[in-house]
Amino acid sequence: MPTTKKPTELGTEKISKLLYQYAIPAIIAMTASSLYNITDSIFIGHGVGALAISGLAITFPLMNLAAAFGSLVGVGAATLLSIRLGQKDYSSANQILGNVLILNIISGLSFAVVALLFLDPILLFFGASENTLPYARDFMHIILLGNVITHTYMGLNAVLRASGKPEKSMYATLLTVGINMILNPLFIFVFHWGIKGSAWATVISQTAMLFWQIGLFQKKDSFLRFTKESFRLKFKIVKEMIAIGMSPFLMNAASSIIVILINQGLIRTGGDLAVGAYGIVNRVAFLFVMVVIGLNQGMQPIAGYNFGAKNYLRVTDVLKKTIYYATAVMVTGFAVAHLFPRAVASIFTTDEQLINIAVNGLKIVFVFYPIVGFQMVATNFFQSIGMSGKSIFLSLTRQLIFLIPLLLILPNYFDENGVWYSMPAADLLSSIIAAVMLIHQFRQFKKKEAKNEIHPNINI
Repeated sequence: MPTTKKPTELGTEKISKLLYQYAIPAIIAMTASSLYNITDSIFIGHGVGALAISGLAITFPLMNLAAAFGSLVGVGAATLLSIRLGQKDYSSANQILGNVLILNIISGLSFAVVALLFLDPILLFFGASENTLPYARDFMHIILLGNVITHTYMGLNAVLRASGKPEKSMYATLLTVGINMILNPLFIFVFHWGIKGSAWATVISQTAMLFWQIGLFQKKDSFLRFTKESFRLKFKIVKEMIAIGMSPFLMNAASSIIVILINQGLIRTGGDLAVGAYGIVNRVAFLFVMVVIGLNQGMQPIAGYNFGAKNYLRVTDVLKKTIYYATAVMVTGFAVAHLFPRAVASIFTTDEQLINIAVNGLKIVFVFYPIVGFQMVATNFFQSIGMSGKSIFLSLTRQLIFLIPLLLILPNYFDENGVWYSMPAADLLSSIIAAVMLIHQFRQFKKKEAKNEIHPNINI
């Protein structure tokens, strides 16, 4: 694969080739990132203990909320950048780059300060018990100290992908994961830092790659680089970035609420180990989810560029191909969870009770996974072409409209299994809504392509 791609080739190169060139690096990066999370849990489970896995699971809502603020800037900027490049507006593209850096610093620091001030009450509200609170506190204290690093690193990685450098974005993620996987066992098993060692490994690895990213955007021969002018916040750019990034922000924020309800429901019906089992199921599920996210990240610049260039046949083509591949990924996840659940759970722990609970959760949560990829692609597609309202709605259907009521109702009838049942039920219902909206959008594209013109119903 070539190391760089000119943005203009997004409008001329064969779609399947572009999707391969942009999605494969993103998939590798996302899979590596997911594997890093999995190995984190493995090292913690075997090096610290079963309750430490439960403590780690307690931190998921706060991690999701931090990611929400990061995606509000990073994802919004990447989408807007792709559209501006499609419109050949290179001046605005450079301003977007500088604004991403400044906004990530502001949001990263603000979130960290507030979360650190109220860390114990937050974790207790999330479902921590006297047994799991020390683990959750030790881990999040260090992660929050490096939160501004995480925000900025993720934001610049999104910009790298959108600017036609998907492979450099992949290298940044792979190197981060590589450094982390070296430091993690060193800090846990050699230095005996416990769960704190895992957190320090994360912060140090992201810091190293952030300096590398900043160096890339300082090269004078790059069409996209930091300038003094780019660091001045532009109200119009900030407003558009936040409008587009609102969909992933709400999705991650809703995920925080969901995980809180899941943790509280499992604590109430199954105890600390049930929360640890969810931590295992969540890590495994996200391995496949991250592959689809990688596909979506590969689709995003192609769809955004061609939408900006008003080439709607290519927009439709990349969407169809992405749905096909995403479905294949999730079918694989379904097969793994139902054929080898005990083997998967045993990777994380030797605690037999924890394994049994995780096996049950894996079988239930993955039951409708073959259609989850479609719903994820549909949500990201509307975001990629700047239709943030539709993307936000689809983001909320699973998380808020369906999953929250189900989590409040089903445990009353099925106890612990009611918590597990809620997740696939929400997957099924939200996928039906996504299918209806996407079919309608296809029809609109066909009509407008026939007239060789389009009038978007949003300002991009």
